[in-house]
Amino acid sequence: MLYPSIDKMLGIVGSKYSLVVAASRRARQLREGEKSELKQPRSHKQVGIALEEIYGDYIKLKPQIGEIVENTKD
Repeated sequence: MLYPSIDKMLGIVGSKYSLVVAASRRARQLREGEKSELKQPRSHKQVGIALEEIYGDYIKLKPQIGEIVENTKD
């Protein structure tokens, strides 16, 4: 069984795409030396720790507003 489960994560994040992007960005920060606030993470890999941080509300996600692309064809 995976922890945290994808169903519980989608309740927090909203979409699988947003979850993947947020977890990968945070995993990269951890790999580059940032410290995690988790006392005892279940995972020893950066992606797992990032997912645990998102699930435990240690990481707050900011909604990104997509760029509006105007149609230039007349």
